[in-house]
Amino acid sequence: MSTFVEAHDFDGLTVIPFCTSGGSGIGKSGDNLAEQAKGGKWLSGDRLDASASEADLKAWIDGLQ
Repeated sequence: MSTFVEAHDFDGLTVIPFCTSGGSGIGKSGDNLAEQAKGGKWLSGDRLDASASEADLKAWIDGLQ
């Protein structure tokens, strides 16, 4: 992910980092990627569980600012 982020320009884009994992959270990954990125508005990310329902995902998306 670091190589991808460093190689692309995110100016004018909003980025919402997320991960899928059975156990560990996103940690500081989103913050680290935002620091490596060239621009962009980076929102707080989250870990998405495999059992998340469509309603759960919609609630998460609707709560982003």
